Amino acid sequence: MLTSVFSSLITLQAFIFQVLSDDSSSKLAVACVLVDRVSHGQSANSINTGPYCKARQRLPLTQMIQAEASTGTRLHHQCAIAWLWHGLNVVLADGTPALMPDTPKNQAVFPQQSNQKPGGFPIARLVALISLATATIIDYRLGAYQGKGTGETSLFSQVLNALLTGDLLLADRYYCAFPIITLLNTKGIPVLFPLHANKKADFRQGRKLGAKDHLIEWQKPQRKPVWMTTQDYADLPEVITVREFKVKGVVYVTTLLNAKQFCKQELASLYKERWKIELDFFAIKTHMGMEMLRF
Repeated sequence: MLTSVFSSLITLQAFIFQVLSDDSSSKLAVACVLVDRVSHGQSANSINTGPYCKARQRLPLTQMIQAEASTGTRLHHQCAIAWLWHGLNVVLADGTPALMPDTPKNQAVFPQQSNQKPGGFPIARLVALISLATATIIDYRLGAYQGKGTGETSLFSQVLNALLTGDLLLADRYYCAFPIITLLNTKGIPVLFPLHANKKADFRQGRKLGAKDHLIEWQKPQRKPVWMTTQDYADLPEVITVREFKVKGVVYVTTLLNAKQFCKQELASLYKERWKIELDFFAIKTHMGMEMLRF
């Protein structure tokens, strides 16, 4: 009888309440299930937390992740036209680290940093796509913080296909790389990034669009990123045309090439909205108490 109380839906509701509550205890989660059942004329469940904890371990994680992504994507693409920017649906991308409990299983999958003494906390990296209009998570990936193929752009490459025509991607300068810009441009998805620190803009070159605003050709780098296969990198074009512009001392890169339709001051103003994904991560870690991820 106790097992039937904690169906997947009831268990998920109790788990969400547990995560969001200040108490964050399993005992309180079970007590809330009891109150809800009694208020609906159902028999009271035991306050023993064992059945709930076992039911939580049985939650279908893969299906839950799929449901989250499909719901976030659907809301993103169903947002009101008035919430679009020049008809484009803005997506924010960023990564953040997260600590995990020090268990052998977590250390195996999410090893602590090599410069830490033994007994430190395992550390994970999270990369997410968040809709600016609806604040929903479109997709995300969780991986180890260090090691080959665990960098932020490597995780981003795994969610890249969640972006669709009609989206506009905003991200920090770390994403301002030839392969990312080229792949998204091929999919018809424009981007807006600050120029990477390793690149320098020379506004004397290229096709001038205005003061500190020009079109310039970027050559494909010799070295491929670790997240691309040799063949996929070879298939990229050797040259791509991008737009570089400077506003208040900051150089930006975009594939929105029409300066009359997309003036540089408006683009720079839009880019300030990227900070909202930083605030979202801060809220998740601080206000929701999830700086330490537990499964």
